[in-house]
Amino acid sequence: MGAVAVLELPKTPHPSDDKRWRLVDTTMRRLGNQQRGLIEALHTVQEAFGYLDVEALRYVASSLRVPLSRAYGVATFYHFFTLKPAGEHTCVVCMGTACYIKGALQLVSAMKQDLGVTPGQTTADGKVSLLTARCLGSCGLAPAVVYDHEVAGKVTPAALRDRLAKWNSHVS
Repeated sequence: MGAVAVLELPKTPHPSDDKRWRLVDTTMRRLGNQQRGLIEALHTVQEAFGYLDVEALRYVASSLRVPLSRAYGVATFYHFFTLKPAGEHTCVVCMGTACYIKGALQLVSAMKQDLGVTPGQTTADGKVSLLTARCLGSCGLAPAVVYDHEVAGKVTPAALRDRLAKWNSHVS
């Protein structure tokens, strides 16, 4: 029997010398560097770096041999992924039916009025990111807000402003 030739593709260079790329490589290697590993690889990048920039998308797409447009499509389709760095603090306002009826829109309006941000934006100083969610599953707490991964219920615009004031005075 003859030897079987294995075609090795050239390794895609990392976007930087950052050691966190090793985590991404490990994830892709564990999944056999297959296209089916795209979502998990993007999750690893987001966990390691906090967001997905163009260079990260290009690296993962090239490494897994998927078109950049597909990687970008996945990154923009799923709510979990973000293409911009998050602020030091995040405020996620639930926009589910119960929360919407009980005042979620007023919370978003307060953020816009006080900080000049709309959903999906971060303040110019990088301090606060405003996000919205379709439903947090906390309907009994409507309107619900997640402050830095901590769920708060029955939030009023005044309570929201109090939290923002604490963040802006560097008290977390």
